[in-house]
Formats: sequence, structure tokens, C-alpha cells
Amino acid sequence: MAEITCRRIDEQPSAEDGQVSRRVLVDRNWPDGMRGHRAEPDEWLREVAPSAGLQRWYGHDPRRFDEFRRRYLTELDDQRHRYATARLRALAGQRALTLLTASEDTGHSHAAVLAEWLTGAASGELPGPDAGPPEPGGTATKPTGSATGPTGTATGPTGAGPRPHPYRSAVSGALTDPNAGALAFVMGTGIVSTALYVNGAGTASAVLLWVAIAGFAVLVPAYGRRLLRRRERFVADLLGPRGFAFLTLAISSNVLAARLVPDGHTTAAAAFLAFGTLGWLLLDYGVPLALITSSKRGPSLDQVNGTWFLWAVGSESVAVAAASLARVTPGHVLPVLAVVCWGVGLMQYFLVAAIVLTRLLARPVRPEGLMTSVWIFMGAAAIAVLAGVRLIALPLGGTMPSRPLVVGTSVVLWSFSSWLIPLLLALGVWRHALHRVPLRYDLGWWNLVFPVGMYAVTTHELGRVTGTSWLTSMGRWEVWVAAAFWVVVFAAMAATGLRPGRAGAPGPPHGFGHRRARAPHRTVA
Repeated sequence: MAEITCRRIDEQPSAEDGQVSRRVLVDRNWPDGMRGHRAEPDEWLREVAPSAGLQRWYGHDPRRFDEFRRRYLTELDDQRHRYATARLRALAGQRALTLLTASEDTGHSHAAVLAEWLTGAASGELPGPDAGPPEPGGTATKPTGSATGPTGTATGPTGAGPRPHPYRSAVSGALTDPNAGALAFVMGTGIVSTALYVNGAGTASAVLLWVAIAGFAVLVPAYGRRLLRRRERFVADLLGPRGFAFLTLAISSNVLAARLVPDGHTTAAAAFLAFGTLGWLLLDYGVPLALITSSKRGPSLDQVNGTWFLWAVGSESVAVAAASLARVTPGHVLPVLAVVCWGVGLMQYFLVAAIVLTRLLARPVRPEGLMTSVWIFMGAAAIAVLAGVRLIALPLGGTMPSRPLVVGTSVVLWSFSSWLIPLLLALGVWRHALHRVPLRYDLGWWNLVFPVGMYAVTTHELGRVTGTSWLTSMGRWEVWVAAAFWVVVFAAMAATGLRPGRAGAPGPPHGFGHRRARAPHRTVA
């Protein structure tokens, strides 16, 4: 049985420590005066530490430990922690592991939560929020995994032993423990397929459609397995600030439904729409209800982020798919559903926009905390326009709003989404060019692909139904921009999966070796 031990960084290691156990520092900041010290760790995984905002809130107050533990377990599932946690799991499967921290009370530190998490991850079941942490300096055990791989398996740093192949680890992690917003990949791929279809690129559109369907077929069962095997973490995610990301489950299904209609696959489209509508009903009410009624959260504008716009996107995705299917099937149910969801989505968009703008304008935003999901601000307006365009194409009836109302609303929303693009691009320049935040792939990039693809489709289709030739022409160019962006992000995703997770070197980052921790930043959007 492999051991997982928590120790203070300044404890003197025993003579055999380092030969039997691998010592890994899991703090965000390098301890002062540790360079060249005998107790220096073998490896530093700074990315596995809690976010600066969560650390500041906790303040090492034992009375807050249970809530800190719950929030930290939720954070360990996000994309920022995923590569570091995969590396930590690989190390734990090779030999005994000592998690090092500068915290005075190791029993109430994030290292203790990590040890508990590793034990649960190895056995396939994560300990629940009420389980107690390991004793300070104590050990947690886990079943020994296979420590060796096939010939050619990548190896870790000196003395770490063989490591699982990085691509296999990445794929395994995505399938066994998918991120709450993992289906953003299907959303982005599906809408770019739709964009290529309206542009006449049938073959490329069909290829991306099958890629999106394959991704949906793989990821949805993975969500089910996660719900059954790791229910506590699943529920913790729903109660967290990114709970709205689960709406990607319904949105991706509706995007596929709308794309299948023009190909004549009405039965398959109806099945996807039924699944997406059911998911929308459960999550569109369930996520805000869980946030409102949960007593285990700190009410703060700092938790607001761009994924909250998925609340509106979910409603509009039902409207788009229902209106698309209503054009080729008889009955009044689908048109009514489309109109109602279009109206609901508009109200949700205005409400969330007010909250997000309040957060951005009223609270400090650091460049490290600004994420790509803020682009959903634009994408949510664009999909509302597309829903309006699909409504315009339906026969007029007693349940349909007047054409001038729908056209006017759609033009206003398209204009606003167009206005947002330079602002979002400027924020990207501020973040990456002026403040030199590294431009690295993470799952959030698919939150950018979807708005870009949706805007291209919306521009083209709005120009077509209103007879505005310059809009149609602009939309055709935007389709190719969206397709190129999809290729870049997909290539970055593949390249990231094929290379090992980044592991921190056992030393401080350049220029920060002996500085104390800087003021924590807030993450937004």
C-alpha cells in the first residue's frame, strides 16, 4: 500500500526520506529561505494549490475548514488544476508521496485535503464533505496501481519512476472525471458545422457534425458515470460559481438538433431536441435554485463569471432547435415552445448582463483572473438573434409575435453583440499583451469558439431573412474565420493532450524566489 503523508516544509527529512517517498511542495508560493536547504522538495506543483481568493477567504481558520474543504474539492475539478492533479495522481501511483506545505496546522491545510482526495480518486470514490482529514503528519493509504507502463512510456523526473503516457492520462481524465463544461467542445464544433453548412461547405460541415456527435456520445455517458461514482463532487459543482456550466449538456444537444434538421434527419433531430429540452428544464431551474437555497456559499459578486450567460443560452438553444424543427413538422407545440423560450432567454440575458457588468465595473479585476468565458457575453446575444431569425421563418399565427417586433429586437441584439467584439478583443490584449499572461490552451477556449461561430451564423442568416446583402457577405467571411479558429483551438487541444502535464520545477519562479505572497487576485468571467 502506497503512503501519502502531509508534512511541514521546514521539517528535517529523515535519512531514508526522499529515497522511499517523493517529496512534493503543493503551496502556491515558494517558502522564503528554502533555496538550497536540505529539506528542499523533489518537485513543486504550484498549480495544485487553492486559488488565491479561496486561500484569502479561509485565512487558516479551523472553523472554516469544512467549507474550505468543500470549495477546494470543487476547484480541483476545474481546468486550471487538471494537469497538476493528473501529475499528482501519477506520482501517487508510483511510490510513497509526501505532500509539503508551509502551513502551521497541516491537519487543517489544503495538503490534508489533497491527501484525502488522492485516496478517494485512487479508489474511484471521493470521500464526502463530512469525512475527516488525515491526522497531521499521518498517512493515507491507497491501493497500489500499476507502476510501470509499456515500453516507451514516458518517465518523470529523476527517481520518480515510469509515468503513464500523457495522452492516455489526459484522455482517461476527460472520460472518467469530465469538467462541468466539457461539452463546450460539442457546442463549438456543432455551431461551426452549422456555419460551414450555410456557407455551402457541405463536406467540411459533415465532418465537423460527426466529430460533434462523437464527442457528445462519449462525454454524456462520462457525465453519468461521474454522477454515479462521485456524487459529492458533482453536487458541489452544481452549488459552485460555475454551476451554470452544466447547461452545456442541454445546449450541445440542441445545437446538434438544429444542425440535423436541414440534412433531413428529423427523427434524430427530434430526439436531440427532446433530450436538450429535458436537460434545459432540469438545469435551467435546478442551478439557480441550488445557488439560491444553498447555505454553504459566501454571497459575493466575485463568484459571478461568464458561464452565467449559459442560463440564457440554454433557453435560446431550445428556441433555435424547436423553431428549426417546426419548419419541417406539423403542429403548434414546437412554434409555441420556440416563442416562449426566445422570450425567456431574452429576459435571462438582460438579467445576467446587468449582474456581470456590475461585477466587472464595481469590483477589481486582475488580468490573471479574466477568462475566455467572458466571450459568452457576446455569444448569448448572438444566439438570441439566431432564435429570432428562425422565428421569422415560421408561418404567422396567433401564437407568433409580429415580424417587425422580432426583426427589430434581432437587429438591436446583433448590433450590441457587434459592439461587444472590440471590447472583448481589447480585454484580451490587456490580459495577454500588456500584462503578459501566458496564452495557453484550456477548456475555456471552446467558450470562445462557440460565440465566434454563432456570430458568423447569425450575421449571415440575419442578412438573408432581411434581404441585407452586406450582412450576408460579411457573414460568409466570418464563417471562414470561425472555421479557422476551430482548427487552431482543436490543434491546441490535441497538442496539449499529447504532451506531459506541466510540473513545477523544485524552485521558485524567476524573480519571485524570496518575495512574500502577493495580494491575491479575484477570478472573473
